[in-house]
Amino acid sequence: MLVKVYGAAVQGINATLITIEVNCTRGIKFQVVGLPDASVREGHERIVSAINENGFKFPRQQVIINMSPADIRKEGSDYDLPLAIGILAASDSIGYDKLADYIIMGELSLDGQILPIKGALPIAIMAKENGYKGFILPSENAKEAAVVEGLDVYGVDNIKQVIGFVNDNLELEATKVDIEKEFRQSQSIFEFDFSDVKGQENVKRALEVAAAGGHNIIMVGAPGSGKSMMAKRMSSILPPFTLDEALETTKIHSVAGKLEGSVSLMTHRPFRSPHHTISDVAMVGGGTYPQPGEISMSHNGVLFLDELPEFNRSVLEVMRQPLEDRKITISRARFSVEYPASFMLVSAMNPCPCGYYNHPERNCVCPPGAVQKYLNKISGPLLDRIDIHIEIVPVPFEKISDRTPAESSLEIMKRVVKARDIQVERFKDTPGVYSNAQMSSKLLNKYASPDEAGLKLLKVAMERLSLSARAYDRILKVARTIADLNGDEKVLSSHLAEAINYRNLDRETWAAQR
Repeated sequence: MLVKVYGAAVQGINATLITIEVNCTRGIKFQVVGLPDASVREGHERIVSAINENGFKFPRQQVIINMSPADIRKEGSDYDLPLAIGILAASDSIGYDKLADYIIMGELSLDGQILPIKGALPIAIMAKENGYKGFILPSENAKEAAVVEGLDVYGVDNIKQVIGFVNDNLELEATKVDIEKEFRQSQSIFEFDFSDVKGQENVKRALEVAAAGGHNIIMVGAPGSGKSMMAKRMSSILPPFTLDEALETTKIHSVAGKLEGSVSLMTHRPFRSPHHTISDVAMVGGGTYPQPGEISMSHNGVLFLDELPEFNRSVLEVMRQPLEDRKITISRARFSVEYPASFMLVSAMNPCPCGYYNHPERNCVCPPGAVQKYLNKISGPLLDRIDIHIEIVPVPFEKISDRTPAESSLEIMKRVVKARDIQVERFKDTPGVYSNAQMSSKLLNKYASPDEAGLKLLKVAMERLSLSARAYDRILKVARTIADLNGDEKVLSSHLAEAINYRNLDRETWAAQR
């Protein structure tokens, strides 16, 4: 008897419908075709044990399973449950009338318990788009899939529940999630807040400008000056997620299997901080079975690279293209997948190997040339993609001991959101541009062209501070953001003066003393 069950394969952050055809006829052969990987074929042993442990018998017949389309590789143990249900239905052990209306996915343990899967959200979206009535999956993933409206999502704990549902002997309760309520409740709750940061007003201002314009930023300062502490609070001043951004970000984390069982929808922008020993593949994504890398896990959020010069040079260089294109394509011989990678790069570094160059109280003990050599570990093309460079000095005792609460993240965020709203309106007719950091030279000439006084100031700054030519456009972009924060329509000299101060590493004299 031939029976069809429906599952899904996740490619990139999207799912593809997989039709599982099961045919039981006379014979003793068991075969799975349709480009399954080893874990799919090994599912035979788990399926046999799960069926036998739950009061049924694995059919003593020839079982041929075809997973269509045959040119898409089927990976992982998530097909255990649909294969088991298909085998039972094809051998006439259970009913099959309901199977055409549902997507079924889940990994089986030997006793029939159903274990979590990856990519539940993109599979649920695909099921809704293809007109399926519901989605049967592990209980741990039910809230995640229930985000999709108009689809009945049934979380199950063991194969017996699925069999009872298919046979109309058991009513399953569909999982419901109030997306709007969850979204509103947790959006303003942050673990880290800028009200905890004492002093460092100039650095907080630079971070505010970076958040308002979507600019990448690098902080340079001695150990213990607060670089990592302030970077961790960056997500708290970024504009709140829109529902579309939350769904897209949740899809990525779902595919990577990084969502907790209790989380249905991500409500905070991600903050990722990989160690400097990370490999190229872990950073950009890929592997034998492609998975999102750190840059995609940071999509719509912050990627923080602490001790930037300590990262492998090749790891930093592979980030150049995603920083420009805001996506990464992983190509293989038979297929390619594309992951979004629109993130804000926040990085930190010591000014020299010993960490105390330009320190107000401690002397640098590095030999001549060490400071420039240390800075040269970061390539010019990568540094060119970082709009704001800011130096940090340690906070004096008077500031640390001050018990007066500093400005909260919520207050800073309000100004950031106001500036972002101005940019959304400005670029509404320019596809692919959402913030000042993404402006091309043409847009710069249109929206950030300085007046005569501003041009004179820029000329003096370029000559006296020996600023490189690449700093010119970056200064204009940052000045445009400062003007938006101040509510000014035109870029003024005061905006340019502040923006010039955010190009420390571009000054040829910065490391000249050593």
